[in-house]
Amino acid sequence: MAKYQKYTEYKDSGVEWLGEIPSDWELLKLKYAVDLISEKSQDSNHKYVGMENIASKNGKYIHTEEVIPEGVSNTFKDADVLFGKLRPYLAKSWLANFSGICSSEFLVLRANEVCPKFLQYYTLTDEFINQVDSSTYGSKMPRASWDFIGLLPIPKCSFDLSIKIANFLDHETAKIDSLIAKQKKLIELLKEKRQAVISHAVTKGLNPNVVMKDSGVEWLGQVPEHWLIGRLKNVLSIKNGRDYKSVEVEEGGYPVYGSGGIFKKSSDYLYDGVSILFGRKGTIDKPLLVKGRFWTVDTMFYSELAKNICSEYVYFQSLGFPFDKLSTNTALPSMTQEDLLNLGFAIPPIQEQIEISKFIAEYLEKNHSLMEKAKQAIQLMQERRTALISSAVTGKIDVRNWQDPNEAKTELSA
Repeated sequence: MAKYQKYTEYKDSGVEWLGEIPSDWELLKLKYAVDLISEKSQDSNHKYVGMENIASKNGKYIHTEEVIPEGVSNTFKDADVLFGKLRPYLAKSWLANFSGICSSEFLVLRANEVCPKFLQYYTLTDEFINQVDSSTYGSKMPRASWDFIGLLPIPKCSFDLSIKIANFLDHETAKIDSLIAKQKKLIELLKEKRQAVISHAVTKGLNPNVVMKDSGVEWLGQVPEHWLIGRLKNVLSIKNGRDYKSVEVEEGGYPVYGSGGIFKKSSDYLYDGVSILFGRKGTIDKPLLVKGRFWTVDTMFYSELAKNICSEYVYFQSLGFPFDKLSTNTALPSMTQEDLLNLGFAIPPIQEQIEISKFIAEYLEKNHSLMEKAKQAIQLMQERRTALISSAVTGKIDVRNWQDPNEAKTELSA
C-alpha cells in the first residue's frame, strides 16, 4: 500500500483488530449502521439465491441452474447485502443487483449509514470475517448469530466518502481481478498444451520426418511406420485392488492409493514394484504411476508391467486413453479389465520409449514451473486485493482525492 497516501491524523479505534482510524471517522455497532431484514416468503416464483451462488472471498455472483426452494426463504431487494452466516470463514457476502428470495443461511442487511457497496467490502475483510468466525457454534455446520455480528464495530466515514471508497475499490479490484483471470487462463492453456505435447509424443514420436502409417486404432490415428500396434494386454497384466479396511492402518506404513492418490497408510502391501493404477469404479480417467511397495483399494486396478517395456512410456500413453468409451454410462462409471486390456496400444522400440519418456518428463518440469509461477502470482494478487480492501474501508489509506480515470477522460474531452 506504499503508493497510497495516509490520512494526516489518526485516533485509536479502541478495537485491537481494527487499530487506528482517521480522526474524523467514527465507530458504530453494525446493528446501528444497517437494518436486518427479516421478511420471509414461500413464493417460489421469485429468483432464488443459495449459498452456492456466491463466490468465497470476492463476493461475486455465480450463475447456476434455477433452484426451487423448499419451505420459507428470506426476501431481499436490490442493493441489500447478503452475508452468509453458515461457515463464515468462507467469506460469502454479496451485494444484490436484483430483488428475490434467498437461503435462510444469509443475513439480509440493508445499509443506512454507509453505502451498500462499502458495507459489502467491509464484510469481506479478513478482520471482520475472523471475528464472526470466532463466534460460531456447531461443529459440523458452524454458524454465527446476528446477536454477535450486530455488536461488531464498523468504521463510519461520511456517506459520500463511503461511495468514493467503494468506487475506488471497484476500479482497483477490477484491475486485479483481470490480472488474476489472465493467470488462470494461462494455467488452463498450459494444461491443454501439456496434454497435447504428451499425446503427440506418445503417438507420433519425436522425429517429425518419420514415415507414418495408419494404426487402425481410432484414438491413435497415424503412428510411425516402424512402431508395433498391439493391445494394452501386450505390455501389462491387471489385478484387482483390495479393500484397505481389512488392513491395519498405522503411521509410517505403506501408502494406500485411491483414485485421488495416497490417502491412508497400511501395515501391509499388495505389490512391490513399478505399477500403473487405473480406476475401476468412480474416477476411471486418472491413471497413476507408482513405484515401490503399496496397497490399492478395491475400486482400483493395479498392473504388472511386461519385461522390456518402459513404465513411464506406458503411463504417458495411458493419460490419453479414451476412458469415456470404456466406461459404463451410469451414475457411478465403471470399467472392466477386459475392455481396458483390449484397448489399442502403440509400441515403439524400447530405446525410443525411453527417449520419448525423457522428453516428456523434461517438458513437464518446465510446464509445472510455469504453472507454479502463475499460481504464485494469483496468490500474491489475491493477497493484495484483500489488503487493499481492508486498508480502504478502515481508513489506512486516503482516497479522498482519487478520481475515476474514466470520469477524468470524460472531463478532458468535454
